[in-house]
Amino acid sequence: MTPQKEDLAELLAQEEELTFESFSNEMAISLGLLMVESAAKQKLPAAVDITRSGQQLFFAAMPGTSPDNAHWIRRKMTLVNRYQHSSFYIGCLHRSRGTDFYTATGLPQAEYAPNGGCFPILIRNTGIIGTVTVSGLPQAEDHAFAVECLRAFRAQGKIG
Repeated sequence: MTPQKEDLAELLAQEEELTFESFSNEMAISLGLLMVESAAKQKLPAAVDITRSGQQLFFAAMPGTSPDNAHWIRRKMTLVNRYQHSSFYIGCLHRSRGTDFYTATGLPQAEYAPNGGCFPILIRNTGIIGTVTVSGLPQAEDHAFAVECLRAFRAQGKIG
């Protein structure tokens, strides 16, 4: 399915909606635990990573994951840190244009993954300072799970 322009606008709107006022180590741990609890309840084979300024603050791998998930996390994070948008948005953007990401950018597949699951940690009036990444589900589900958990975190009063 080729994403429609509305889908791309919705993905950008999610980034605006889920922008933080600040992000601390304690917040990373709380968010990570919320994500692990949600994955456990849903019996999802997901690995979760939260990284800020190059420092991994939280990592967990649920049953059904493998060491390969850490590789996917790294590649998705590299993409988000370069393009400053969710990995799902970047992949959808290229698919909507009918372009292959790797051909269009010349970037190595071993280092970048334009697949859903990595969401930028954005600070209002600052920009991206880290990432929340999920790996283990189909890419749209990885993205949806990250957004669902960030929304639940916000509902607890944790996001501005």
